[in-house]
Amino acid sequence: MSVVAICDYGAGNTRSVTAALRRIGLTTALTSDPDVIARAERVVLPGVGSAREAMEHLTESGAAEAIRQRFHSGRPILGICLGMQLALERSEEDGGVETLSLIPGTVRQLESTRVPRLGWSLVEPWGETFYFAHGYYCDSPLVTATTEGIAAAVASGSFVGVQFHPEKSGAAGQSWLASCLSLV
Repeated sequence: MSVVAICDYGAGNTRSVTAALRRIGLTTALTSDPDVIARAERVVLPGVGSAREAMEHLTESGAAEAIRQRFHSGRPILGICLGMQLALERSEEDGGVETLSLIPGTVRQLESTRVPRLGWSLVEPWGETFYFAHGYYCDSPLVTATTEGIAAAVASGSFVGVQFHPEKSGAAGQSWLASCLSLV
C-alpha cells in the first residue's frame, strides 16, 4: 500500500491535512523520520507556523536533507502554504531564514491592508476558489497560478506548492488534492 508522508515539523495544520488525505482514500504517516520521507510514495510539507522553527526542526531531524534528495531524484513533493514557502531559497520571515532551496525565489511579507490575508479567493487560470490564510507570499519565476496578483501556486520538477489550504477549501480543495496526489 502506498503511503503519503506528512512532514511533522511543528506546523499547525497536520491534523486537517491528514484528515483531508484520508477522506480521499490515502494512507498517511505523520513523520520527521528521514528514512520514511525517503521511502514514501508522496511527501507533503504542510503549512501554518514559523519558517525559522520549521527549518530548525527539518534540519535537526535530518528531514531537510531527505526532502532535498527526494526533489533532486525527481520524487513527488507537495507544499501547502508554509510548506510551499519553505521550498524557496530564502524567507523574509523571522528576520530572514535560509530555506530548502528546491526552487528559486524569496518569500516576502505581504504589503496590504489585509494582513494576514484570510478568506476565499479565485485562483487564475484555474477558475476555482480556494481558502487562503497567510502573511507572506512567494516571489519566484516559477509561479504557475495567481490570486489577486500574488502567487497561488509554484511548480518545478517533482515539487508542486500552493499558497492556499486545499484541506480547508471544501469540494474544490478535495478535488485538487485527489488530482495532485493520485497514485497512478
